[in-house]
Amino acid sequence: MATELKLKELAKKEPLFTSGHRLCAGCGAAIVAKMVILAAADYPLVLANATGCLEVASCIQDYTAWRVPWIHSAFENAAVTLAGVETMYRALKKKGKIDREIKFIAFGGDGGTYDIGLQSLSGAMERGHDLLYVCYDNGAYMNTGIQRSSATPLGAETTTSPAGSAIPGKLQRRKDLTRIIAAHNVPYVAQAAPSHWADLMKKVRKALAIEGPKFINILSPCNRGWRTRTDDAIMLSRLAVETCYWPLYEVANGVTKITFKPKEKKPVEEFLKTQGRFKHLFKPENKWIIRQFQEEIDREWERLQKEETLYS
Repeated sequence: MATELKLKELAKKEPLFTSGHRLCAGCGAAIVAKMVILAAADYPLVLANATGCLEVASCIQDYTAWRVPWIHSAFENAAVTLAGVETMYRALKKKGKIDREIKFIAFGGDGGTYDIGLQSLSGAMERGHDLLYVCYDNGAYMNTGIQRSSATPLGAETTTSPAGSAIPGKLQRRKDLTRIIAAHNVPYVAQAAPSHWADLMKKVRKALAIEGPKFINILSPCNRGWRTRTDDAIMLSRLAVETCYWPLYEVANGVTKITFKPKEKKPVEEFLKTQGRFKHLFKPENKWIIRQFQEEIDREWERLQKEETLYS
């Protein structure tokens, strides 16, 4: 029987992602990993981890923060690595050599998921492997020097989209990977955020209870890349949700449901002004980017609500 989603009860569980890793203080990826594994801890687990911040800082030579079977894959193939393991598991189970129900979870950052690993992920989703892929989205290639990715939001300054006289930060919109994976017609797709921990953990548990391919995209604030304080991750996550920059919703068997609706939708400026990567947008000559950013959020939030209404 699964542990209730009560902090007092969850606190009694043995941590399967432990302290002592080398992730930065206040790293969103560490918070995300701990929440996901805690939600999944009632099952025997096998994990795969794409190259990235979470991988390189959690398992160095003889030292590991993982207390479950864990596989390091290259940047581009965490999904297909785990798909292979899941296929082997099904074959051994069919032969009667395994009699336990094992769950499979892959972790990847936005670089290894939106970009380099998209082909691998799409293939695993299309083939129908019984696994959960979790993307911790920090909006850039943080591990290798804060370069832009297709998850980097409009206007953000990175080392490969520097804000200056030539360009005012990244000029392209962020790829909407959650919708792309939902278009694969898989059983379960969701967005979550660590500020809304119960929503996140319920989605993990719901995903693991469903047979077939699942995907959860989780916002993962990065104080190094976002240029914020080390204790701001939860505040930033909450602002992302309350401005609807990062809406919380799920698509289960094609039916869209918004799982959190802000009582009062805040302007995106509230989210942007907290981060050094957006400070140049508040110069008079760059205010048009904030207006465009807000228009896109408003349009997407309206679309999401209409999509939910369509199936209600």
